[in-house]
Amino acid sequence: MGALMAKLRILVADDHEIVRHGVRNLLQEHAGWEVCAEAVDGRDAAEKAVQLRPDIVILDIGMPNLNGLEATRQILHHRPEAKVLILTIHESEQVVREVLEAGARGYLLKSDTGRDLVSAIEALQKNQTFFTSNVAEMVLENYLRSKPEFSPSAKNDLTPREREIVQLLAEGKSTKEVAVALGLSVKTAETHRANIMRKLNLHSVSELVLYAVRNNIVQVVQPGLGPQQQG
Repeated sequence: MGALMAKLRILVADDHEIVRHGVRNLLQEHAGWEVCAEAVDGRDAAEKAVQLRPDIVILDIGMPNLNGLEATRQILHHRPEAKVLILTIHESEQVVREVLEAGARGYLLKSDTGRDLVSAIEALQKNQTFFTSNVAEMVLENYLRSKPEFSPSAKNDLTPREREIVQLLAEGKSTKEVAVALGLSVKTAETHRANIMRKLNLHSVSELVLYAVRNNIVQVVQPGLGPQQQG
């Protein structure tokens, strides 16, 4: 028998004690996971994420001292390999974009926590993106339908190496992590990233994630459906 796999370490941050305890109870039912700490506000979450090095951080978006978006940016600056799941009461396309821009890879409505929290954590473990069901439909249908189509020629202009880089970036890797993963210098990885954004006419990380989802480069998990397959 090989060595036992290390448990998935999760940090839970919410300024409401009842929410933190509810989330903790749901997570502790999973044998392979452990809640390594709780945080009462965004600044507390950022500090504990640096100190305790959790694999996944669950953040309420509307916390005092430092909101969930700013906490996400600070955490990923110091711990780019961490995966962030945002908890919120808001079903807003603008908030979704801001969440993706900040670097989070999951967006879960608090009203769906009891039903979908485990699925969300499992998705992030696999480098998939998780959107709560109503938000997934809004982002992947309404928003994308309103965007100009990416031309097939633009997609085909990507080199195999550039397609690799699109996947890594869409999975939440930093440019430095991409460079390490592919054996490139950071400068070369930055050049590839700039070329990709120019070729695809993309201007932000959120647009890159949405492009990658739409083109089956990465998968988004919708509750009850498993990874969504695009036609």
